Amino acid sequence: MKIAVLGTGTVGRSVAGALAHLGHDVVIGTRDPQATLARTEPDAMGTAPFAQWHAAHGEIGIGTFADAAARADVVVNATNGAGSLAALTAAGAENLGGKVLMDIANPLDFSHGFPPSLNPVNTDSLGEQIQRAFPEARVVKTLNTMTASVMVDPASVAGGDHSVFVSGNDADAKEAVAGLLTDLGHRDIIDLGDITTARGAEMILPIWLRVWGALGTGVFNFKVAR
Repeated sequence: MKIAVLGTGTVGRSVAGALAHLGHDVVIGTRDPQATLARTEPDAMGTAPFAQWHAAHGEIGIGTFADAAARADVVVNATNGAGSLAALTAAGAENLGGKVLMDIANPLDFSHGFPPSLNPVNTDSLGEQIQRAFPEARVVKTLNTMTASVMVDPASVAGGDHSVFVSGNDADAKEAVAGLLTDLGHRDIIDLGDITTARGAEMILPIWLRVWGALGTGVFNFKVAR
């Protein structure tokens, strides 16, 4: 499967690397590939320069948002939530139409410091905003409730005995995403319903952040016991 992963941060790199390892044809999309490859300093989160990671993952291509999305069967939004709509606009509605758009971003608002709040929240979600902005895309919200390492290696926590959620309007798109999640090792996939249920998945982030603060690590996940 041809997959575009939009975003070059830790989440984008983790997901791209894992999907490539599974045998998919993966390209990472970024606003300016040459500028991205030219950076030599860690980013604001202390993440090593992208070029250093890319040198060890030569099987993964890099292109503009539009070029990556145009060639893909599935597009993964792993951009910063505050910039997701702009990044997807740069990818181009014509390159997203009819495709599964796997949204794993969170609308974190750092304007009042840390921990961040959510914007939008309660009556809207980033997943819904993306679906409204790109009505021909088949948006599926998933994986946003865990850290990057757990997204791609769920067995690292409790042997993988924990839950992941999917939200979206298109049943076939959710089935395709569930297949990718299963391939990554996720065993308990819970379909929350249509894209409006992404509000609930995104609102897990405030408690996730507090648990991270209490444990001193993001390597954990939630389990819906039933």
